[in-house]
Amino acid sequence: MTAAIQGALPAWTEAGSGDTLVLLLHGVGGGRTVWPWQLEALAREGYRAAAWDMPGYGDSTLIDPYDMAGLAAACARLLRHLDSARTVLVGHSMGGMVAQQVMATEPERVQGLVLYGTSPAFGRPEGDWQQQFLRARLARLDAGSTMPELAASLVRAMLGDAPDPAGVAIATDSMGRLRPEVYRASLNALVGFDQRAALDRIDVPTLALVGERDGNAPPSVMSKMAARIRGAEYVCLPGAGHLASMEQPAQFNAILLDFLGRHFPVDPIGSH
Repeated sequence: MTAAIQGALPAWTEAGSGDTLVLLLHGVGGGRTVWPWQLEALAREGYRAAAWDMPGYGDSTLIDPYDMAGLAAACARLLRHLDSARTVLVGHSMGGMVAQQVMATEPERVQGLVLYGTSPAFGRPEGDWQQQFLRARLARLDAGSTMPELAASLVRAMLGDAPDPAGVAIATDSMGRLRPEVYRASLNALVGFDQRAALDRIDVPTLALVGERDGNAPPSVMSKMAARIRGAEYVCLPGAGHLASMEQPAQFNAILLDFLGRHFPVDPIGSH
């Protein structure tokens, strides 16, 4: 694995304008390409929307060491560069963990949170369950499977009821493009994450959003997480799995825009 310059800016896609920046942070296997419906909807409603490629993904350079602290620092660099009056982080799965890490280390940069299909901790890297998780996730890769082969089965296992075929295709293509070494690094960074102690300190408007059929970040986990965050809202999307924003984009967007509209209303003059 080649180390990248730690100060390099991640790649991102941007749409719309306005006083509120909504930064979309993808999960393992994602990228800035997995948010087309959200970028369009947010820009249409008067928000400045951006989606990043996490370091090592898409057009973003890798960082070394590849850990949650480094990923959060990269996110904070991007926030400084985008320089918005108000910022809402929307973090999916591992992206939700990056959002929590940024909130814990540089809270002044974040005015709102949407934690989607994520959790506040993955436990100890050396723990038996965590090591078993890594072995299970990497077994087929170790046996010679390609990332496109792995993507097809992994995405299928994350889906809920009647997902949008276009969303399934986007998720599968995105994961299939991921380099094996970045997939490995992401999983190893994931298993050491633990921000449970920081939940009580989150003091910005927060939405915890989960799919009813999500087996990776189950509703039981996310409801408990929301209960720890002062004033947090909790929404469970019926029938959706772990990829709700791609499985049910219209329903997901309606929930997201309702939350933003109540807490971060758009200035009709300054947003366009």
